[in-house]
Amino acid sequence: MPSFDTLTGDLQFPEGPIVLADGSILVVEIARETLTRVYPEGRAEIVAELGGGPNGAAIGPDGCVYVCNNGGFEWHEIDGGLVPGLTPESYTGGSIQKVDLQSGSVETLYTECGGEPIKGPNDIVFDSQGGFWFTDNGKRYARSEDIGAVYYAKTDGSFISEQVYPCSHANGIGLSPDEKTLYMAETMAGRIKKFALPEPGQAIVPEGLLNPEPILYGAPGYDLYDSLAIEANGNICVATLSRGGITVLSPDGALIDFVALPDPAVTNIAFGGPDMKTAYITLSLTGRLIKMDWPRRGLKLPFNA
Repeated sequence: MPSFDTLTGDLQFPEGPIVLADGSILVVEIARETLTRVYPEGRAEIVAELGGGPNGAAIGPDGCVYVCNNGGFEWHEIDGGLVPGLTPESYTGGSIQKVDLQSGSVETLYTECGGEPIKGPNDIVFDSQGGFWFTDNGKRYARSEDIGAVYYAKTDGSFISEQVYPCSHANGIGLSPDEKTLYMAETMAGRIKKFALPEPGQAIVPEGLLNPEPILYGAPGYDLYDSLAIEANGNICVATLSRGGITVLSPDGALIDFVALPDPAVTNIAFGGPDMKTAYITLSLTGRLIKMDWPRRGLKLPFNA
């Protein structure tokens, strides 16, 4: 087990870490329904009350934080930790929210695409043009579940487009360093898929439900893939549920490494530090945000200071 430092262990299912210039880390707390700032000494403060189920988050070109809100879960306590369950009775839909970090004000940008409601937005990444990609994981019910999708949208609320459909529990999303490839994790299938991007906001989706062309990697056993981040060299680092850790894949689909961590719900990884070789990782079942040295530089995201 690698060594790491725990910044805080009192979060309610944290995800979506964003590394800020002052060394503090923004996370969403899905069960607390907040956007929260964690300072280097471990102090945490609520930045905004978001309601529902805030999930992935990213800094946009205007310095605001854009949040995928999945609409909420039923919550269960298992072995002292929180675990998300089915869709709650209070669910009214998913949305994309915009948070002003100075005032804490929250604006809802999108709740649908072409008349189809957004169900359970999960993860988000910006391109250098200022648009963003996000996944919709869907919602689970006692006897049914939604089909996932991937969307592209603009920050002013003027444009949203469904780009990949159908998906099996679309979760983590990321862009290659040259922004010509989109990576997407399918949770329950344990797969990483890749799609060519001929221009910003447009993905090429090979035809045919049985076409294996988009599959970059399929996990053996019961590895379930959550959010992901990209290294500067193009490797894909995907948070891995069940086994608990970070799976590292090359851009051609080779398994580079698996970094085991002491939580079966390792959900997110983000890079920061002066050399981009510090990994910030959410251990969500146990409510921890940790940091550790990483052997390679992470990719600097377009609008992170």
